[in-house]
Amino acid sequence: MGTHAPAPRRIVSWNVNGLRACIKKGFLAFLESSGADVVGVQELRAMPEQLPPEGRAPAGWHAFFSPAVRKGYSGVAIYTRQAPTRIETSLGIDAYDIEGRLIIAHFGRFAIANAYFPKGSGKDRDNSRVPYKLGFYQALFERLQRLRRRGPVLIMGDYNTAHTELDLARPRTNAKTSGFLPEERAEITRWIDAGWSDTFRKQHPGQGGHYTWWRQWGNARADNVGWRIDYVLASPSARRRVADAFIWPEVTGSDHCPVGVDVRL
Repeated sequence: MGTHAPAPRRIVSWNVNGLRACIKKGFLAFLESSGADVVGVQELRAMPEQLPPEGRAPAGWHAFFSPAVRKGYSGVAIYTRQAPTRIETSLGIDAYDIEGRLIIAHFGRFAIANAYFPKGSGKDRDNSRVPYKLGFYQALFERLQRLRRRGPVLIMGDYNTAHTELDLARPRTNAKTSGFLPEERAEITRWIDAGWSDTFRKQHPGQGGHYTWWRQWGNARADNVGWRIDYVLASPSARRRVADAFIWPEVTGSDHCPVGVDVRL
């Protein structure tokens, strides 16, 4: 890298499974030790005013929140070292916006979207929310397709879908489970066919055993019986700037672990 090349910047995504709980387990120390310039959080499960002051406005960070209307549910946030030029928190569709599933930080023409894609399983585990989930994928896809015409776009978050058999420990036993249904997997394929790049898979083609979520029982994490459902996807112009893509399974505090990329801006 030449002396005039810009240094990579680090963008990290983490489903914290409740930010108040994660703060008690070391989230703020993680913010500092991560080396990140931007941290996107999913599954906030709190209104901003319910967070301790240091979680709502950590020293040295700008913090933006898009909570769900329903308390203790869903929600996303983004922490940035540099003030963004603009923040958006709406997809423009009430059925999704009331669940606080999207926040987009703009840095000039460069956009970083942080999304919490719905689970499809439904409260009765009958896959009743799959249509809602696929609708979110499709609405967000249309929005980001337009956005990428203006400049590079990264879309990070908990996609709640393992794309291929490499992306979960037990593909056969989960063939009819939301998160690995053919129609859910086809949505991610559609994004990739449209030019979005799965940054981690691009760097680690053909490698299984890399997971980002584990069940909270049965020793799943220790035995690495997991799913890779957290991604950073890059538009073609953003992909050219990606210097590294990573998963940090050693970071605890949630049933998910952080994922991210280093980019040269």
